[in-house]
Amino acid sequence: MEKVAIFVDVQNIYYTVKEKYHCNFDYNAFWAEATQGREVVAAYAYAIHRGDEKQRQFQNILRGIGFEVKLKPFIQRSDGSAKGDWDVGITLDVVEHAPDVDRVILLSGDGDFDLLVDKVQTKFGASVEIYGVPGLTATSLQNTAHFYREIEQTLLLGR
Repeated sequence: MEKVAIFVDVQNIYYTVKEKYHCNFDYNAFWAEATQGREVVAAYAYAIHRGDEKQRQFQNILRGIGFEVKLKPFIQRSDGSAKGDWDVGITLDVVEHAPDVDRVILLSGDGDFDLLVDKVQTKFGASVEIYGVPGLTATSLQNTAHFYREIEQTLLLGR
């Protein structure tokens, strides 16, 4: 059975799905598709903690599906901009788990991950599968991964 590790850039998926489809990503449908016939070694969902009840409920749903939810505080800077980026944390976890799996599944359209994807495939020999929103996923990320899966109707809620 193929061993997989799953990493979800929750903010990226939320905003790109909202922008393209005006609805939400269906994590249950994704989990059913991505884990079918596979052994899940690790599954992380990286989110920003704002402390509101709706977010806590969403995080509990992710935990119920099978994700370990990692939270980082939302930081509002004095100039009005905000910070809440998980790129380094995701990268560290992927590098930690890549030697132990056959496939890394990354949900993000962020082109900053193309170097990570290349490293995982060349150094660890694990294939990388990217789930991203068409038109909002970096071409470099799509081209670097072994497999690119467009997030479309079957992975959306309320469509």
